[in-house]
Amino acid sequence: MDNNQLNLFKKLLPGLLPIFVFILVDEFWSTEAGLVVAVIFGVGQLGYVFIREKRFDSFVFYDTALLVVLGGISIALNDEIFFKLKPALINLIFCAVLGFSAFSSKNLLMIYSQRYMGDLKMPAGAEKAMQQTMKILFWMMLAYTMLIVYSAFYMSKEVWAFISGAFLYILFGLFFTWQFLTTKRKQRAPDTKTEWVPLVDEKGMVIGKATRAEVHRGQGKLHPVIHLHIINSKGEIYLQKRAKNKDTFPGKWDTSVGGHVDLGETIEQALLRETAEELNIKGIHPIPMVQYKWETEVESELVFSFRAIYNATPVFNKQEIDEGRFWTVQEIKKNMGTGIFTPNFENEVPVLLKAIGRNQN
Repeated sequence: MDNNQLNLFKKLLPGLLPIFVFILVDEFWSTEAGLVVAVIFGVGQLGYVFIREKRFDSFVFYDTALLVVLGGISIALNDEIFFKLKPALINLIFCAVLGFSAFSSKNLLMIYSQRYMGDLKMPAGAEKAMQQTMKILFWMMLAYTMLIVYSAFYMSKEVWAFISGAFLYILFGLFFTWQFLTTKRKQRAPDTKTEWVPLVDEKGMVIGKATRAEVHRGQGKLHPVIHLHIINSKGEIYLQKRAKNKDTFPGKWDTSVGGHVDLGETIEQALLRETAEELNIKGIHPIPMVQYKWETEVESELVFSFRAIYNATPVFNKQEIDEGRFWTVQEIKKNMGTGIFTPNFENEVPVLLKAIGRNQN
């Protein structure tokens, strides 16, 4: 597990401390004493965070409130089962957030960290790796929650206290150790997946090579890329919405197909490969449209732009693209300059619309 994920866990863990305080006091005195001390501890946490960090810790508040409700029911009915199920209820909520973040396009934990933990920064592309980790955590925490429920009904109070308390630290300790060793092993392994791209002059002649990472570190390393605009017989244009884990312009609508030319590839080969990979389209007949140099703070590209007629609905690659659909010319014109398109696409729109106009006349 990387430092960002470990920091997130460290920031969420204090909210669980009231339950551990209750277990400790209850073990030596009584349920009533444990409830009182845990509530005092939770209120103290709220005050400490508010005074020191000038914020209200809602996680600690809801955990303490749930402690009061279930603890009160347990005392009133003289039945500890309500209180014993409290950690399971908290874990179910945590599992729901983990599951939604890991298996959907919206990472709730990332949104929570950005709003609630302003100092936690995720590097570009790290969110996808975090989602893979959260999938493992989801199944682990779901199994742990089921174990708590089982211990509440069928095991002794001492065993339940161990599973609900210390065992969670042991579980996460083993998980972090496994993640650490896995990361170290990957770092020591030879890099066999380095992507090389050609460096070219402004006429497109190959003059060298560089890694994909190197050409994304600023201007100066001119490299070829391809764009393909898919147009149907109605004159509608297919656009893709870039995935949120993209290094550049995540979540923005972009050209139908776009990608780098690999080292040793021709422009045509790269165009057909990217079209098959992103939209599962084969056998198209692209028409050259425009060639130009495009520079941003991130990179320098020599763009080879094409257009092609295609009337079926493309089946986009969900690993690369969040959404995809045909847009009318009027829709595109209406949304120009609003920030939903990539600058590169907006730059090509005049040429594209001129080409569509010629086709329709």
